Amino acid sequence: MSVPRAVVFDWDNTLVDSWATIHEALVLTFTAMGHAPWTLPETKLRVRRSLRDAFPALFGERWEEARKLYLDHFTAMHIERLTPILGAAELLSEAQRSGLHLAVLSNKTGHILRLEADHLGWTPHFKRVVGAGDAKADKPDPLAMQFALEGSGFAGPDVWYVGDTALDMECATRAGCTAVLLGEIDSEDQGFAQFPPQLHFTDFTALGRSLRRE
Repeated sequence: MSVPRAVVFDWDNTLVDSWATIHEALVLTFTAMGHAPWTLPETKLRVRRSLRDAFPALFGERWEEARKLYLDHFTAMHIERLTPILGAAELLSEAQRSGLHLAVLSNKTGHILRLEADHLGWTPHFKRVVGAGDAKADKPDPLAMQFALEGSGFAGPDVWYVGDTALDMECATRAGCTAVLLGEIDSEDQGFAQFPPQLHFTDFTALGRSLRRE
């Protein structure tokens, strides 16, 4: 296993813990739209794609109304609840010092994603912070990864894409990057059968050791 030349990270529940905030915003949105809200386990299983990809199927012609409701609810509380995953800040600092090219590719709405990166003081770590709506298509479309790496000169297996879901593994695979799972495999996420990780680390400590080739 070779050390990567670039590492692209998913954001939600890879670098930051945001399930509770996402779930609460969805419950408020579903209720306002007259839909039965999901449970937290359902949210964790079903939330994968960007709003522009997921909401039309959920809300039909009213999907843009639902998107506004969700974003209003989410932005009212996300900064005060933003919590880094244990070890994330230390790994990002170390990886930047080592000269790795770092970027973020998330299905969180782009301007909200960058607000969170700024709030945590992490923006200087990354060459690009790409969210939903920034590229012509959102992940897992390869165009999203191409946009996140645009101008870097990096592509292919030398790029690790680190995420927590099968959709992240699909994104990496379709873009020709190395698919890296961080955390436990969710046995309910059936996408892992088609898009298994190429590398798997339980936490940032284990990932850091690999990047240092220990």
